[in-house]
Parts: sequence; C-alpha cells; structure tokens
Amino acid sequence: MLTNRNGQEAILTGVHPKRKRTGVYIIKTHIWYLERLVWIIAAIVLLMSSLLTALHNRNWVVFILAVGMSSVFVSLTGFCVVGNILYRLGVKPILENSLKKGQKSKFYFMQTDRWYLERYIYLIVGINLSWTALFVRFHSLWWLCFPAFVGAATIVFAFTGFCILANLLYRLGAEPRLCINL
Repeated sequence: MLTNRNGQEAILTGVHPKRKRTGVYIIKTHIWYLERLVWIIAAIVLLMSSLLTALHNRNWVVFILAVGMSSVFVSLTGFCVVGNILYRLGVKPILENSLKKGQKSKFYFMQTDRWYLERYIYLIVGINLSWTALFVRFHSLWWLCFPAFVGAATIVFAFTGFCILANLLYRLGAEPRLCINL
C-alpha cells in the first residue's frame, strides 16, 4: 500500500495529485456501522414525513426541515443527536471520532478537522432539504419530490454503497473518508 505524506493510505483515495480521478465512489456495506444506520433513519424520516405532508397536513414538513437542519449542524460541528443515541447503545462508528487518540468521551463527534467528501454531503443535502421544506410549506406540495428522492437515494446509498452526489463530489476532487474505490 502506498502512503501519502500524512502517513495515510493513498490507495483509499484513488487519486494522484496530477491525475484525474477514475473509478466509482462506493461506501463499505459489508458491515453495519453508526453512519449507515443514521442515514437509514434519516431516509425513513424523510419518506414518512413527505408522505404525511402530501396526504395529511403540510405541517409535517417540519420533520423534513429538522433533518435538513440537523444535517447542516452535523457537517459544521460533528455532533449528531441520532448518532450519539446509537453510539450510547453500542453501535460503532466508522468515521474517526474528533477526539485525540487516548481520550475517551461519552459522546461521538464526527471528525471536523478538515472538509472531506462525507462532510460536504451532509452540508449540501442539509441546505437543500431546508430550503425545499420551506418551499413545500409556503409554495407547492410538488417540492416534496425532492425530499422523497433524497430519502429513496439515501436508502439506496446505505444498502448498495452508491450515491450520485458522492460520486459527483468524488470526481470534483473531494477526498473521501469511507469508501472503496472500484
């Protein structure tokens, strides 16, 4: 395995500084870990709240807004309420904790030392879900197509490891933290 100047395995990034990226970004799906479970829970909330908003009452859109705002909050701080509940229940994360080695904590904070692909996904999806929720509430129910699509795509992402946005960001040069480069 090759290592870069920081001692990290360069084969995981699949990128050379002067070469265009090739391959497909796919997350690890051979084990269940905290981040995958958080994505599935978020996807279920998005799909259920989209359905309830469309069929029952526009005020259910508040749950779409909550997922969006939570996603932005996670990208900026590394703290996820659902992730920490799962962490306290014993589910192991795959992304490193932001604590220094040897430190213990009751809480899990996703690494926020620099911007990497998975953090960009949290930020982009969170911002888009947030403004879409406002459009659903105050403009048209047709905007529910977007959170429903995100929910469905997130379930596909959690089970197959493939995400359209992740591959786009990967091709644009964002460095991934948890992928298999095929």
